[in-house]
Amino acid sequence: MSTESKASVSMFDAVKWLVAVVLFAGAVVGAGDYVLPELGTLYRVLAVVALMLLAAGAALTTTQGANFLVLLKEANKERRKVVWPTPVETRQTTMIVVAVVFIVGLFLYLLDMGLSSLVKLIVG
Repeated sequence: MSTESKASVSMFDAVKWLVAVVLFAGAVVGAGDYVLPELGTLYRVLAVVALMLLAAGAALTTTQGANFLVLLKEANKERRKVVWPTPVETRQTTMIVVAVVFIVGLFLYLLDMGLSSLVKLIVG
């Protein structure tokens, strides 16, 4: 790919990003009551959702947006490979964690009481 075509692609992407930012800003501004207050809330919400979708569409057509879509697809493939624990394994692991936290808490409580008693004995 030549330098000239890279520059034109990046310039076109910059225009797309500008459109996306303008649409997003329009959605943010349009969400307030001070813009077209005579419109009902439902119509303002629909307009905001439409502007957000258009902004996302413009952003996803850029090179970075296409790369982001590829990343999402690959992440979804990896997510499907994860082996989730069964409910029984989850309960067992939770009970082990609760028991260990209780035992460590009891140990720290007894250690604190013992050291407090020792300090009281020394201080008087």
